[in-house]
Amino acid sequence: MRTGLLDELVAVAVRAGSVIMDHRGRADARLKADRSPVTDADEAAEALIIAALNRLTPDIPVIAEEMMSGPAPAGEAGALFWLVDPLDGTREFLGGNGEFTVNIALVEERRVTLAVVGAPARGLIYASDGTRSWCRQANGGEAVAIRTRQPPESGMTAAMSRSHRDRASETFLESLPVTDEIIGGSSLKFCLLAEGRADVYPRFGRTMEWDTAAGHGILEAAGGAVREPDGGAFLYGKPGFVNPPFVAWGSAPP
Repeated sequence: MRTGLLDELVAVAVRAGSVIMDHRGRADARLKADRSPVTDADEAAEALIIAALNRLTPDIPVIAEEMMSGPAPAGEAGALFWLVDPLDGTREFLGGNGEFTVNIALVEERRVTLAVVGAPARGLIYASDGTRSWCRQANGGEAVAIRTRQPPESGMTAAMSRSHRDRASETFLESLPVTDEIIGGSSLKFCLLAEGRADVYPRFGRTMEWDTAAGHGILEAAGGAVREPDGGAFLYGKPGFVNPPFVAWGSAPP
């Protein structure tokens, strides 16, 4: 059942990505209460994903970004729930740089066990069944297993946010032998680590659980880890679904 469900999730993410791409270049942004942007593409993709998840797993609640920003947000999740960010990287979507994703993750007992990250502008899908991660073209083709790397002797590569850089994250990097940076948006930064193209991704600014769960699942099953800065476990189902600061690692944290 797990394999079949993951295949269904991949198909849902591909369809949501197509909806998003249909809106590209003609989506007007509006500001939510937290001053973050939302577009018709976010809302249309979320509606598609929620409907699909309710059909596939009617007994599992769905926590999705735009749902939670509405006038009557859903209550606290239990031990088993979906986390959905239908368009992670709305600023990148509006900016036209292609660094936006569709994020779907299943949380069981506070940990991610299934994850899909779709990158529609790049035509890619990343997926994890909790034990391994892979990537393939969104329109089909062979799934290629991805794994993290040990940092090279020449120094670490950091993945850093394009739209949400913060001084605390940059200060943290100063304590590491970082010699290069890759700047990107959305959950693609987790995927950079999972593919062995980067080694560390710190984020000390505010994030929500739907921002991180799918990328976290891809990275962890590829051999990486996400921890709180003090090394504590990074778990889901927290009050208000608000994340603490975190550091994502391609290999075991030092």
